[in-house]
Amino acid sequence: MSKRYDHLLRLLLVGETGVGKTCLICQYTKHEYCNTHISTIGVDFKVKTIEVNGQMVKMQIWDTAGQERFEAITKQFYRRAQGVMVVYDICSRSSYESLPKWISYVRQFAKEDTVIMVMGNKKDEVDSRRVDTEEAETFAENNNCQFFEVNAKRRENLEVPFYEMCRQILSTQDQKNSSYSIHEDDNSAIVIDKSMTGRNNSDTSQLITSEEDDDDEDKVVRPIYSKWACCSIL
Repeated sequence: MSKRYDHLLRLLLVGETGVGKTCLICQYTKHEYCNTHISTIGVDFKVKTIEVNGQMVKMQIWDTAGQERFEAITKQFYRRAQGVMVVYDICSRSSYESLPKWISYVRQFAKEDTVIMVMGNKKDEVDSRRVDTEEAETFAENNNCQFFEVNAKRRENLEVPFYEMCRQILSTQDQKNSSYSIHEDDNSAIVIDKSMTGRNNSDTSQLITSEEDDDDEDKVVRPIYSKWACCSIL
């Protein structure tokens, strides 16, 4: 059976315990909301497929524990994520002030092109707000992150952040693939001048390309010379 999606993206939600990461994921993927706070043990994930720019995108959305004792486990998942949502509670000043710590984890353990988003939850609780929208928006901008405020309980503005994150990830991947294509064209244009080698026309100096896999199965083409080509240049 052929797969029913064009892209598989791994998204990671991180942040202090109690900010509503699990509620966000359950409400977004299954339209379910639980008023009782149950701490996540380690990690869990949900799956949802959406359409982005005419392409079907399957998301694995990983829910992580916010407690300090689980941070070592959580860090192992940064490397595989293409996007990370750093969540805080707008009614909790301490959860907002912990954002630099979580963003530093992303920068330290995730890949360089990982998309980062700052997300404020519980925007409906206006009377209990402790973090101004403008302040958080400025913080996100200064850290080169997208910013959204949402309400998991009422699904307010919940669809947009996930869509925008997927869109930006795909855009980043397209730019990356385009860059690889340019490098490959440059490599194919390399020619060894036989006048430099001092050998006759029967010599077969040649340029060989090899494919090396990185951790995420992206292939990078790099030129290497055959031993005869290296000897002739020397």
